[in-house]
Amino acid sequence: MTYIDSVAGHRDEGGLRWGVESICAQLTELGTKIAPATYYEQRGRGPTAREVRDAELKPKIAAVHSANYGVYGARKVWLTLNRERPADEPPIARCTVERLMSELELRGAVRGKVKRTTISDPKAAKPLDLVDRNFRPQAPDRLWVADFTYVSTWSGWCYTAFVIDAYARRILGWSVATTMTSQFVVDAVEQAIWTRGREGRDLAGLVAHHDHGVQYLSVAYSEHLATAGIKPSTGAVGSSHDNALAESVIGLYKTELIKPRRPWKGLDDLEIATAEWVDWSTIADPSSTAMTSRPSRQRSLTTLITRPQQSLESQTRKSPDSPGGFKVMTLQSLGASTVTAQTVQFSSAVEILVRFSSSGDGEQG
Repeated sequence: MTYIDSVAGHRDEGGLRWGVESICAQLTELGTKIAPATYYEQRGRGPTAREVRDAELKPKIAAVHSANYGVYGARKVWLTLNRERPADEPPIARCTVERLMSELELRGAVRGKVKRTTISDPKAAKPLDLVDRNFRPQAPDRLWVADFTYVSTWSGWCYTAFVIDAYARRILGWSVATTMTSQFVVDAVEQAIWTRGREGRDLAGLVAHHDHGVQYLSVAYSEHLATAGIKPSTGAVGSSHDNALAESVIGLYKTELIKPRRPWKGLDDLEIATAEWVDWSTIADPSSTAMTSRPSRQRSLTTLITRPQQSLESQTRKSPDSPGGFKVMTLQSLGASTVTAQTVQFSSAVEILVRFSSSGDGEQG
């Protein structure tokens, strides 16, 4: 109907005016069958009883919702409207209130804290989906996935961003901040680029996949990817499956670290704990594929490295929410005549897993 209204009466250059009948005839030839009588019937039709009723109820629903601090949901709005309606008016159905509140974008308060992290800009240009839910690349540095989550602390909300290599499931970059700015996610991807650059890896052909959050669509983030030769990719709106790998890592982060150790005081202790967890999850965790698939970063140790101000006694430390543990030992505690410190993999974190072989009794610690 809108198209016919816009074309009817229009005169082509040097031609006749388009009438409703000729427009309907052309539309029918193109596969959209519509009769002129149908057009005139719809044009002359007045609003239905439902449309009239909706127009009456929408202001009342908005008024009840606003008068009650904006916390009433559909059920309480429905009960209030029926309690206040005149006796001679018909009752209002709950489904009607739910439908109209949805059209008005009104919602009630939800028990518990609901934090929204992905805030999309509908006007921003979005990269295409270059992944299509295929999170099994054939080699490292073919696909990175990125996302961030929120953590409730005594000092307020904190946010943690991750950049993960999809091949080895290794966290290459991370960042913790108190605000959801573009610099927050730029810090994480900068660390990932630096990590691979230090290892001499070529990032040509790499795809960085993320959601439609404004942080990942910002100019600063896009420029950092372009400078490193990385192609951006985004999934569908509102679908966690299109970034399932990043969601899985965030789930482990919440399950293994955030929930067992809460409450959190603030940014400082969360940042330190996140550094320890990232180190443990990518190095000391025997179930991590990054132990065998990532490039070698090894150093030979002739002495044990422990925490500053830590007692040099044999003890067992458990990693976050890990069923097992690992030992921090001194050379004297091994009781062996000759000790060889095998090369171990480690990063800048404070916990180091060292394996020793004793030529005296053949035991391994």
